Amino acid sequence: MAGEIPDLVAQERTGTGKGAARQARRAGMVPGIVFGGDKEPLAINLPFNALMKRLKAGRFKSTLFNLQVEGHDDVRVICRDVQRDVVKDMPVHVDLMRLRRTTRVALFIPVEFTGHKDCPGLRKGGVVTVVRAEVELMVTAGDIPDHITVDLSGLNIGDVITISDVALPEGATPTIDRDFVIANIAAPSGLRSAGNDADEEEAEG
Repeated sequence: MAGEIPDLVAQERTGTGKGAARQARRAGMVPGIVFGGDKEPLAINLPFNALMKRLKAGRFKSTLFNLQVEGHDDVRVICRDVQRDVVKDMPVHVDLMRLRRTTRVALFIPVEFTGHKDCPGLRKGGVVTVVRAEVELMVTAGDIPDHITVDLSGLNIGDVITISDVALPEGATPTIDRDFVIANIAAPSGLRSAGNDADEEEAEG
């Protein structure tokens, strides 16, 4: 399970329709709706500043949140839509979907690297060049991994680690079909520079 599912704090919105939504916006709130999960839709208000902070942080639509609304049980949700003002590009409405434990959802999972001491390439002065610090996976809401592990043991300079080299948690699958690169063991900068100089001299000769 993921250890840190961020909280999303909201208030239940009394009244529906355009009038209630306008009143919420005047009060510095963004109206929204929570739906799904075999429960009735719940009208909510989200603090504008807190929501903007989340949006600016990125990947709002692919982050699992723990929604907290006073008077209701906490529930896991994921954003399905953020409607914006066509002129100001500010959020004016948010749609959140409740998730069951069996729901499949696409989330970005951090990559953790191990086996540094047993990596010949690093002992020779090579460095780990990380191409993807996170990988988007389809996972089950009730079994979200904290991270995926990339073992560097036995790798040499020039070796490349792709997603097919990684043992993914049970039930997790990449959202990208192709075998993409996660990291590689690059030569030390001095060797790379020397190699470039040699190439240039050979070309001149």
